Amino acid sequence: MAKMFGEMAAFGGRSNRPLAEAICNHLKILISEADIIDFPNENLFIQLKCSVRGQDVFLIQGLSSPVNRNLVEMFIYLDALKRASAGRITAVIPFYAYGRSDKKDQPRVPITARLLADLIVTAGADRYMTIDLHAGQIQGFFGIPGDEFSAFPILSDYLIEKQIPDAVVVAADLGFAKKARNFARRLDLPLAFVEKRRIGNDPKAQALTIIGEVKDKNVVIVDDEVDTAGTLIEAVNVVKQNGARQVYTVCTHATLSPPAVERLRAAPIEEFICTDTVPLSPEKCLPNFHILSVAPLLAETIARTHQGRSVGEYLHDTQ
Repeated sequence: MAKMFGEMAAFGGRSNRPLAEAICNHLKILISEADIIDFPNENLFIQLKCSVRGQDVFLIQGLSSPVNRNLVEMFIYLDALKRASAGRITAVIPFYAYGRSDKKDQPRVPITARLLADLIVTAGADRYMTIDLHAGQIQGFFGIPGDEFSAFPILSDYLIEKQIPDAVVVAADLGFAKKARNFARRLDLPLAFVEKRRIGNDPKAQALTIIGEVKDKNVVIVDDEVDTAGTLIEAVNVVKQNGARQVYTVCTHATLSPPAVERLRAAPIEEFICTDTVPLSPEKCLPNFHILSVAPLLAETIARTHQGRSVGEYLHDTQ
């Protein structure tokens, strides 16, 4: 098969270096290096340590904390690659920041997810790859081709192997209902939902109810992202109040902003299951955490993109 571009090269920014190295290990290539310097005035400087002229380059840079530093680092990296005459540049973004700012739902507010997509294109990306966007319409914000993958087949395969008895899948909120339904279908399990209802005019006063049956069941609560863990802990508490036995929680992106770790440490959670789209420092990893890698998924799709083979066929087979 004729290649459309030159040899493959992969660079990893500082946001998730372990994942970038794991992807390169699966691809059986060495990660390409660059000097990244933080100046005292907070300016960043990047110099590639090898030629990329005419090459098919993949820049692996997630947008987790520190978000704005990682954003600027990605923009400068993309610009450096473009000015070094890379043949094609693909931005591999395991976690896409500002995903919740995907629409103008209040007066005089930005659509930051769209702005971010524009900036990635302007900086030099020819393609993008990402995992489990918060909202599907973000794909349409990009003016370049790209692929969004889901980590839920990886997560569901792990749960299928565990063979949790008398289990039910619970969507942490109704906004995640469709993805939770697909997750439950893959596991061949019933589905329930946590519903929030506002009491009166107080925005903080909410009543939580369960739509579905969780009494005497082992519950698997699913969501795309756990940030401060407020929504997740509410869901854990309400299923427990409704008679659930063991509670497992599943998410793709564990951003775990404060006070998430403290909340999770105190919660009656049997196992917290997530992926490595966001790197977790040792102090954030509790004994009941189980982290699954998306490196094989990203490596295979990178290889297929480079070789000009169908990514859709691979995703169909795995999902």
